[in-house]
Amino acid sequence: MIEDHESIRTLSVDIGGSGVKALVLDITGNAVTKRMRLETPQPAKPEMIIDAIEVLAASQGEFHRVSVGFPGVVRQGVTETAANLYRDWIGFDLETALSQRLNKPVRVINDADMQGFGAVTGKGLELVITLGTGFGSALFINGKLVPNMEMGHHQFRKGKTYEEQLGRAELEKIGDKRWNKRLDKAIASLQSLFNYDYLYIGGGEAVRVNLELPLNVKLIPNITGLLGGIALWKD
Repeated sequence: MIEDHESIRTLSVDIGGSGVKALVLDITGNAVTKRMRLETPQPAKPEMIIDAIEVLAASQGEFHRVSVGFPGVVRQGVTETAANLYRDWIGFDLETALSQRLNKPVRVINDADMQGFGAVTGKGLELVITLGTGFGSALFINGKLVPNMEMGHHQFRKGKTYEEQLGRAELEKIGDKRWNKRLDKAIASLQSLFNYDYLYIGGGEAVRVNLELPLNVKLIPNITGLLGGIALWKD
């Protein structure tokens, strides 16, 4: 039993196409443990990912509940898409399965949505994109999330999607210079499409962004995805 509300700790987990990360947050959302990372198991089946989360959880000390960011559409804890993981995730009740494994309450949302919670100010129309294995996105209106937008799978240019043009595989294929030129075009495209007040760019490949960004566009550290986990319990 938790003695007082202020002592509640949240294990925050970010499942990615190349890595699974975790740390523990206090009740205010500040990290109280070091971020730990494991390579995403291959094939990235549900049972193998849950095994990895269990290993990470054991390294993080005491926690009372769990927040998970998952790279796909999530509804009521069930994963509906998983383009960068494995087909067995389609229709998988991750929330229940992980809760049973860790014996803790669990909440699961899209990974870009969780990163957005760690980045946005709650004022105006704020867009978040994540550059990693794929291309994640999250939209907030005055702090309220529009869930599961998955902008990465929408057409961007030359008949290809944002993810096909800007995902890690394409970055490694074309190199940083051409990739940054494409990203510059994507930023302009998203500004025209959403007329956002602010755009935040995160994810593992954000460190390779080498552009003069507009004043309303900001790079955010990769840890933001984990820090956003506290927001899943604000109800």
